Amino acid sequence: MELIRGLHNIKAEHHGCVLTIGNFDGVHLGHQAVLTKLISVARQQQLPACVMLFEPQPLELFAAETAPARLSRFREKYTALAALGIDRLICVNFNLAFAGQQPELFIQELLLQQLGVAHLIVGDDFCFGKNRRGNFSMLKQAAKQYQFGLTNTSSLVLGEQRISSTLIREALQQDKLGLAKAMLGRPYSLTGRVRHGRKLGRDLGFPTANVFLYRRKLPVAGVYAIKAKTIYGDFTGVANIGNRPTVQGKRQQLEAHLFDFKADLYGSQIEVQLIAKIRDEQRFADLSALQQQIAADVVAAKQFFNSEADLTSSDANTDITEQNG
Repeated sequence: MELIRGLHNIKAEHHGCVLTIGNFDGVHLGHQAVLTKLISVARQQQLPACVMLFEPQPLELFAAETAPARLSRFREKYTALAALGIDRLICVNFNLAFAGQQPELFIQELLLQQLGVAHLIVGDDFCFGKNRRGNFSMLKQAAKQYQFGLTNTSSLVLGEQRISSTLIREALQQDKLGLAKAMLGRPYSLTGRVRHGRKLGRDLGFPTANVFLYRRKLPVAGVYAIKAKTIYGDFTGVANIGNRPTVQGKRQQLEAHLFDFKADLYGSQIEVQLIAKIRDEQRFADLSALQQQIAADVVAAKQFFNSEADLTSSDANTDITEQNG
């Protein structure tokens, strides 16, 4: 997937595409429905399937202190979009100048003159331009005037609720990991590069892979049973996500202890999937109390994965019995 960082990097060869626009925070099943349609139309018209998203996300510019926690950082969005088969990603620097442009100029100069959009796919709630004056009705008029295609993608629903990043965020904050997984189409995960830490986990008998999260807010916190994807393969484990109050931590950090793992992960990328919540993060009186609790967390996580394996085995045996009956 080609990445274009900044509108100034749009070249003549980028003219002509099928485009969708949004934050795509989490790249959940609702987003994936939009992207599937995007790719289908692009293939029909033999044009690149193009996604435009914004960094920072608009609320992070206008209301930095109260903006909601992100589900995914830019790198995670990039990876998910590439895996779905998107051809080109345009990352727009969302600043006051860009936000303040008239919506008519956004359509005429960016969408038509620079990108040569042949077909645009957005939701009916999409707003853009100064004071959010641009809307789907304006796009509909422009599509008729300038002869480009326009599709309104209906929202995908789970039960009776519309799938949205907000709903997934709320599910995670309420420890409803199964509901979040159902809307994302995969377990919620955090990714990052493993860094050197204080080696405190190793001293306590539970070495950890430390990942700085570089986020103002997180939608999750606490201790979780996890599945980790590493350069050496997949492993189960237990992870703490938070500020580590017992050791006066100063930043949000993920510390993952992987079961039956001995290799060196420093400098490599790791993806940690949150499978089950074990407990909230808490402060302990001393390191001995923390060590005892980590041991209990390890036992709890292993028991969870053992019960999960037993359930899977039971299901498999049932299938065999039914086939042989």
